[in-house]
This record gives sequence, structure tokens and C-alpha cells, in this order.
Amino acid sequence: MSTRVGLLIGTATIATMLAAVPSFAQTTVSSAADSTADETPDDIVVTGSRGRPRTVTDSSAPIDVLSGQEIQTQARPGVLAALNQLVPSFSVPARAGGGTASIIQTGGLRGLNPDQTLILVNGKRRHKSTLINAVSSLYKGSVPADLNFIPGASIERIEVLRDGAAAQYGSDAIAGVINIILRGGTEGGSAQFTAGQNFDRSDGETYQGQASYGMRLGDRGFLTLSANLSKQEQSNRSLPIASTIRLYPLINGQPDPREATIDRQVTKTFGAYPVRSAVMAYNATFDLGGDAEIYSFGTYGQRNAELGFTFRAPNNVNTITQIYPDGFRPRFFIDEEDYEFAVGIRGTIAGWQANLSSTFGRNRADQSATETINASLGPASPTSFYVGRLTSTEWVNSLDFTRALGANDSFQLSTGVQHRRETYAVSRGDPASYAAGTYVGPLGRPAPGGQAAAGFQPSDEGSIARNNFAAYGEILFEPSKRFSIGAALRFEHYDDATGNTLIGKATSRFAATDWLAIRGTVSTGFRAPSLAQQIYASTTGQFRNVGNPPVLFLLQIKTLPVGSPAAVALGAVPLKPEKATNFSAGIVLTPAPAISVTIDAYQIEVKDRIALTSTLTGAPVSAILVAAGLSPDISAQYFTNAIDTRTRGVDVVATARIDAGSFGDLRVNVGYNYNETTITGVIPNPARLSTLGTSFVLFDRSSRGFLTDGAPKERVSAGAVLNSGLTSVSLRLAYYGRFDVLDNATVLDRSYSAKVITDLESSWQVTPALSLAIGANNLFNVYPDDVGVYNSALGQGQYSTLGGYGFTGGSYYAKIGIKF
Repeated sequence: MSTRVGLLIGTATIATMLAAVPSFAQTTVSSAADSTADETPDDIVVTGSRGRPRTVTDSSAPIDVLSGQEIQTQARPGVLAALNQLVPSFSVPARAGGGTASIIQTGGLRGLNPDQTLILVNGKRRHKSTLINAVSSLYKGSVPADLNFIPGASIERIEVLRDGAAAQYGSDAIAGVINIILRGGTEGGSAQFTAGQNFDRSDGETYQGQASYGMRLGDRGFLTLSANLSKQEQSNRSLPIASTIRLYPLINGQPDPREATIDRQVTKTFGAYPVRSAVMAYNATFDLGGDAEIYSFGTYGQRNAELGFTFRAPNNVNTITQIYPDGFRPRFFIDEEDYEFAVGIRGTIAGWQANLSSTFGRNRADQSATETINASLGPASPTSFYVGRLTSTEWVNSLDFTRALGANDSFQLSTGVQHRRETYAVSRGDPASYAAGTYVGPLGRPAPGGQAAAGFQPSDEGSIARNNFAAYGEILFEPSKRFSIGAALRFEHYDDATGNTLIGKATSRFAATDWLAIRGTVSTGFRAPSLAQQIYASTTGQFRNVGNPPVLFLLQIKTLPVGSPAAVALGAVPLKPEKATNFSAGIVLTPAPAISVTIDAYQIEVKDRIALTSTLTGAPVSAILVAAGLSPDISAQYFTNAIDTRTRGVDVVATARIDAGSFGDLRVNVGYNYNETTITGVIPNPARLSTLGTSFVLFDRSSRGFLTDGAPKERVSAGAVLNSGLTSVSLRLAYYGRFDVLDNATVLDRSYSAKVITDLESSWQVTPALSLAIGANNLFNVYPDDVGVYNSALGQGQYSTLGGYGFTGGSYYAKIGIKF
């Protein structure tokens, strides 16, 4: 184990000693993930076990609890940013890749993909996004649920179960479960307004307003309404390109005079992209009498994001100088609408706690582009396109029963059934957005389709649907307060090629003393191929190194549906479910009322892991694509069950609350995660690719490297909050370990050193109803290493976009809070 684990345990030991000093001893403690709220390690959680709720430290599996106050006090907008800051085993890259992956904010738990963590809201499954990490580095091919469509103001707490739980909750819960509990049962309201911008270049302005209001429904229920409005402006860390780089075609062998006056900062978007969002939520219950109540909750949101694509210079074959004499930068827009609504009734029937519910969620993403062209149409090309629409829905109906039996309710039995219907649809764009024209310009034949906005073609258009039926049983036996053992079994049937799956889980916890407990789990799990992974098709332009020695090319990369003739010709076969085996073992230390330490080791083996192939390019691939009726100008990739992986790691969480005397109340927490993924198997090249030569590899070195080395293996999060009457100061340190980006050509490998990011905030309670705060994220303006990987023709690339701390440096902000 690394020396940092020893340092962390040493820190926890010091906190234990401090907590044990009589003058500092407390009767209340902070939660296992808390740094700002008043929760204690005895917080009641409902994730990980049905029926009787239990405390964080009594759970047989590791659970983090983040309070709503913690989430709202994070200056970085969005639920994902809060999870990235507060849960060391949860990692969110600043940018996962190119194309739509540039704006899909997704995070992985314990080093696995985002869609290998199940998202729940009030215990109910959350629907997935339509957008897919198609042209990405980290999390390539994943189809996640979008947490940022849940307003932070609506959240009472988040429970993060860091353990495989597919046997309890179904497909996707390989790495764990994130359960978002909405606010409810309170009266009155609060609002908060935040504004900030980056230190450098004074760009990347962020504005956020959020509010929540609760009211009673007579004397038998409540309704809580919440809303978030946010605005992220563009930031840019590109540099002007050298004057020696020609942007215009030569005139009679001489440089064009306009070279001296053109803006040589050709890239304007090497940073955060502009995003606008408005998200609302409600949560309500009403007592029907007779030990029954009806409940309902839901969210609705709209988001508009703009992607700035790479500058096309006047001397680029894809530039029509009659339209753009000085070149152009395509602008790509994604307009999303997302909603989910749930309704249910719960009560007691013949001694059983019963819960009947129905949840429906939908995500729609319209894509368009402006300031672009389809160069293959020549000077007659339009300059804006409707690219197409992606739509997904998920309808879940559940009936659950739980009952406590035996002396002192020592035996708990839970069972239930569930039906889920999923749909996914791709709708075509404007004909001009995908047309393959015949124009040949002075510099040659341009690529077909809209630049940076090749539309969904008629052959891409389609829809798919499936039904899932599940039944489960779960038991928990607690013969004494010191010992518990549990088991779960779940059967799922899909009416598509996914077929049937039977999975199980066993858990146990033993309290050796009042301050030491041992816990462990073993489980099997699965993740069914998403519908998007089966039919998604798109074409995106991306710069890639091709050949040996490597040369940077702008490739038109086509994601092929796995069942399409072109994909089958390249070796694609139908997708099958991912299968996982999880082991977890840990200890819980509570040596004093004001201290909690948990240490949990884990291993997750995933077989038949679904991933996008490497980018298949070159003349032999073009010949196959042309034979399948596609353009010879594109490269291809498709989804396949490519690899087997093994992930091993350890989580350590230590918390303490200390009476600092006249200085006030001090709360401290430290979290550590070490996570390492190795590839234990890779499928061989399909026979069709093997005949093309050794240079065609289905899952190449670069793709493997993003899985094993593309994210920090070590993360540390340490926070302290000092409350002194009307003022408080919070300090958070985040350590991100080194990571490497591997290339197919080893000469292009890059290594990025570890970084420490410091956040600081000071707040003042002006009146009982008004508070003010100022703070800084990344106080010391830390950037990723500049390792010399710089695209001199574009003025960008000097910083990695994969670090969880971004690549635009620090920022400052101010907040005002109001209670009413």
C-alpha cells in the first residue's frame, strides 16, 4: 500500500486522539462524507438494504452521505461537480473527449464507466440521457444518466453506495448506486445566488440562482418546489499560432498579404463551452388515512450548449473561400429537454409494507449547427443545418413488499417485481447536412456532410424498444446487535437478445467491540447493453494521429450501428450483457463519539465489457465501407464486447467533530481512494480485420491506456469547516494523483504529475435571513502540466483535458443567501 495510505491513517489516528481528549469530546459527529452540514455518522440511510433503515456505520457496505447544504455550498454548478469534490472514488474529467462528449458531464465510480453506476431518485431508477460518449477518451461509449438535470436546491441528501448492488436494484449497479433523496416535509424557503469568473483572462463567467420552497397540503401532506438557473460562459486557453504557419493559399508561390492581418489565435474554444440551463423539481406526499399515503415527485429541465469546433483555415480543402474567405469555425448546438415524473402509493397490507409506483422519464436532444458548410456542395452550400434528433424514454413500474419477522424483528424479508420499457430513436437531419456532393475545389475533393455537423442520414434513422421483467427476493437476519447476515437474489428477463440473467449478493457485518466492526460483501452483477449502443449512428470530425511515424489528420469518424451492414462487414456481432463479480471487505472504527473511520478494500471483475472499437481507417477499410454503400472519406468505429477488466482499490474515510473552544466548532473529514484497473482479456480481431493486415487492431493501445492509465489512480479529499457564531471558514484540499495518456505510437505517450487543488470560502450570517460568502476554487491557480504536446497549427493542446480539476486555472466567486 502506498505511503499516502499511511499518511491518511496517521491523520485519522491524530483525529481520534484529539476526539478522545475530554475537553474536546462531543456527543454529535459528522457523517461519513460531511464537511459542512450537521449530520452525524449515525445518519439514517435507506440505500443498500430495504425495510428497516440503518446508520452509515451499521451498514454492511460502504456508503457516503452528502448533505444538501454541502451540494449547494459548492460554487461549481451541478450535482456532478459536488460529487467530484466530495467523493474521492468518484471521478469527473473536465472533458471526456470530442464531439458531444465535450459537453456530456459524466463521472465514474471506482474507476468504472458512468453507466456502470445506477442512479436513483427517491429510490426509483433514473432514466438515461440520449447523448453518448462516442468520440471520447475516458468513458468511451458510455450512456449515462444526467445528474445535472436534478436541481441542487431540491436535494436533501445524496447516498453513495460504493458496492455492487445489481442483485438488489437491477442492471447497471456494477460499481455502486447513487441515490438522490429530494427535500420534503419542511415549510418556508431559501434562495442562493452565485457569480464568479476565472482568475486568468477574466473569462468563464458562471452565474447560478437556486431556490426551494416547502408548504403544507392541509394537515395531511406537503409539497416542495425547487429550481436552478445556471449560465456558463466560454473560457479559452489557446495561444496564437506562429506567423510562419500559412492560413491562406499561396499566390503565385508567394504568401497572401492577409497573413499579416488575420487573427492568429485561430482556436477560441480550448476551455469551457457556453451552457445555459433551467431545471425544476417537486416532491409531494399526501396521507390517505388508514396507514396509506400517496406520493409523487418529478423534474423538468432545459439545457442549451454550444460547442466551438476547430478552425478551418482558408487553405483547408474543406473551406469554400467564396463563402468564408478568411476561414470559419463551425458552431454546434445541442438543445435538450429532460423530464421525469413518478407517482406511487405505499402503506401496510396484512403486516407487509407495500409500495406500488410508476415512473416515466424522457430525454430529447436536438442538434444543429451554424457558421458551417457542406463543402462537397460547393459555393451553393447552406451555412446552417439541422443535424437531427435523439430521443430516449424509460417507463418503470414496481411493486415492492417488505416485512419484519421473528423476535425483536430480527428477520427481514423483502420481495418485489418490476417492469421496465425503454425506447431510443434517431431522427434524420436536413438533407444538406449529410449530402455527398460532387464539388471539387482548387485544393481537391472535400469531405461530404456538414463540417463538424454531419447530419443523421436516412440510413441512421430508426427506433428500438424493449421490455424488461424482473423479480427479486432479499433477506436480512440480525440475531444480535453485533451480527447481521443478508442475501439477495434477482432474476431479469429482456425480450431482446439480452435474454435472461440471474444474479445474487451476500453480505455480513460483525461488531467485534463497541468501536470496531468488520464487514464484507460478495456479489454478481450485470449491465445490459443500452439501446443507444445498439442503434446509435453519427459522423464527427476529430483530429487523430495516423500512421507510423504519426501524422495528425482531421478524420470524419462514423459510429456504425452494431447491426448495420458496414459494421458487420468489419466484424461486428450482436452485443451481450456485461457480467461482473464484486468482492468487498472493510472495517469500521468508532473509537470515540466524535470520530468515525472506515477502510474498505474491493475487487470488481467485469467480463465482456462493452466499448467502442479503435478508429478503423485507411484504404482497406474504405473499400469495405464503399461496398456497404458508405462514403470512402470516413473512418469507422462500432460497439463490441471488447474486453475483460479487473479493478482493485481501497477507500478510506475519516471524520471528526471537535469543540475548538473560543474558536468555535471544527469539523474535519479526510477521504482517500486508490483505484487500479488492469485488462485481463481482449477479444481477438475479427477474421475480416485480420485479413487487412497487422495495423488494423480492434482495440488498440491508446484505447486500452484510457481504461488503465487515463485517470488518476489516487485521490485524496480533505476538508475542514470552522464555525464561529455568525462566521464560518471552510477549506478543502483535493489531491489528484499522476496519470498517463498512452498513444499507439509510444513516442507520443504523455505523463501528468500529481496536483493539489485548494478551495477556500468564508461566509457571514448578516441577519437570520441573509448570508454572504466569498470564495475561490483552485485558489493557487494550478494547471495540468504542459508536457510539450502542442498543436502549433491550432494553438492548443498544451494541457490535458482529462484531469478532474480542469485546465483553465482558478476562479473566484461571491454568493448571497436568503431564507424566507
